[in-house]
Amino acid sequence: MGRFDSKPRPELRQDNGAWVVAALACAQLVSWGSIFYGFSLFTVPMERELGWSRTALNGALSLGLLVSGVCAYPIGKWIDRYGGRVLMTIGSLLAALLFVAWSSATSLTGLFVVWIGFGAVMGATLYDPVFAVITRRYPSGFRNKIIALTLVGGFASTVFIPLTQLFIDQLGWRHALVALALCNLCICVPIHAWVLREAACEEWHDMRQREHAHRAGVARALRHPAFWGLTVCFTAYYGLFAAMTFHLIPLFIERGFGTATIVAAMALIGPAQVASRIGMLAFGTRLDTALIGCIVMLAFPAAVLILLFFHSSTFALFAAMLVYGGGNGMVTIIRGTAVPDLLWKEGYGAINGLLSLPSNIAKAAGPFGAAVIWTMGGYAAVLWVLLGVALLAVVGFWVAAATACAGK
Repeated sequence: MGRFDSKPRPELRQDNGAWVVAALACAQLVSWGSIFYGFSLFTVPMERELGWSRTALNGALSLGLLVSGVCAYPIGKWIDRYGGRVLMTIGSLLAALLFVAWSSATSLTGLFVVWIGFGAVMGATLYDPVFAVITRRYPSGFRNKIIALTLVGGFASTVFIPLTQLFIDQLGWRHALVALALCNLCICVPIHAWVLREAACEEWHDMRQREHAHRAGVARALRHPAFWGLTVCFTAYYGLFAAMTFHLIPLFIERGFGTATIVAAMALIGPAQVASRIGMLAFGTRLDTALIGCIVMLAFPAAVLILLFFHSSTFALFAAMLVYGGGNGMVTIIRGTAVPDLLWKEGYGAINGLLSLPSNIAKAAGPFGAAVIWTMGGYAAVLWVLLGVALLAVVGFWVAAATACAGK
């Protein structure tokens, strides 16, 4: 089977990746912050001006997430073959155009069309494609680079939620969208076009070897139990993540916590994510993905159990958010390193894309599913179901870790 060519080309031998990762991390901060985290800030002003329901507005976001999942495999396949320069540059340029189109939206149909486009943009610009680019470019040193990149990307909400709100307050929501378009046009487009230009020169020895390695890597993954364990794990995790993201605040309100307490608890999630990533970066290559993943996945049933059995304790609430946030921070890294560490590097982009399809479907369905369960049994029922989902994620990763070495 053709192997991933880990020998750098002469022009790349002096590239230790630091400046590449720093630039790509800035682009990730802008892409995540403007596209993903900024959405919720526009729902209220759009409701007021246009009279659209919050359900319809969030439906556009869910549609975008579904499209992102559908696009993940062909995007990963493209990066495996040709690199990420053209794809990610076009993705950031399209993001800028879509923000401008969104700023002119006058119908729900137009908004849904815009978010179909954003689905393709998310598939082409967020973590999955950049993980594939880094793994392809630095096959022997991808792990620390992915950790460093996600460390910066973890500040996307911290930077862009207040920045976007400032744009809305000062410019109005329509002009705020134009400002976000300029952020993508002036930061992300040049970074992807310039920084990835050398990566576009990286070639395997010939097209036949590259195509053979890609097909063999994907076919091998589909026959491997570790791949299916990862599929179950990440699908369950992202369904849990999305449900908790949109339902934690209503849950806390229902339990009678005050606004200040709720804000303080939610504010712990971001620092916990960053702290866990700093810890992983400090240990670097000494960490075993299989072992650390088996431990980290336990954080989610632990957080849900705390919420289930300590209804009115502020201390328990803070503890649950710290455990949940720390787990989230590390899962993002594990998501990027699991394929090359537990499987192999051949066909990384396409294999990652296959993992993303059910994960993004679960991410889109999670909030709605939790809402349906809430109508039938309240948030106690929601938490019991989420506990089952969290345990499913644990079992999925343990299966992947247990079977990883068998096919290496």
